[in-house]
Amino acid sequence: MQKIVFFGGTGMTGQCAVRYALQKGLTVRLLVRSEATVPEDFKEKVELVKGDVTNVEDVKKAISGQELVCVVLGTRNELKPTTAMSDGMTNIIAAMKEASLKKFSVCLSSFLFMEPDKVPAIFVNINGEHRRMLEMVKCCGLEYRAVLPPHIADEPQAKFATAYDKSPGHSRSISKLDLGQFLVDSLFDEAHSAKVIANPNTVASLNSEAMELSFLW
Repeated sequence: MQKIVFFGGTGMTGQCAVRYALQKGLTVRLLVRSEATVPEDFKEKVELVKGDVTNVEDVKKAISGQELVCVVLGTRNELKPTTAMSDGMTNIIAAMKEASLKKFSVCLSSFLFMEPDKVPAIFVNINGEHRRMLEMVKCCGLEYRAVLPPHIADEPQAKFATAYDKSPGHSRSISKLDLGQFLVDSLFDEAHSAKVIANPNTVASLNSEAMELSFLW
């Protein structure tokens, strides 16, 4: 069984990705600040490493002995300026290189396909943080899968399309279940290696209002 470590595995999308990885038969590890945030349904099925993604030594400990990495960092409902996610991404990339790991997926936001001045003002700070993360991911030299979903919805799974380096422009949302699955499955598909990926659910038309919860996972 392959080993995968999650950063942000207790958030809405992260939980879905963790559950799917377990269903897929992977050995799962989570870096968590508090065990209290880990859902009871998989708490005993995963290995927990206590620490903070902004602490490089904690990240190194979490990555040690792993084969795959999934990054689903979020801010919950915090929209104020932060560098916690980009600092964490810096630490993850450095720790992966030190451990000679190559493959990781990272969940960002489809707002990155928009011009910065078109992003709703309430999301400017978080979008800037995601942009910093994307820039470091694209030049890291690893086999990344940068996934830029629209609004992440609590809805049933559905068929969805993918596109590289652009938004297909025909979707309002993606199911959290589909996104969690894709974050894991993309690690096993070389076609997605070193790609910026849009993976919207194939419904309706894209607009900023419908995407307003895009990155609060």
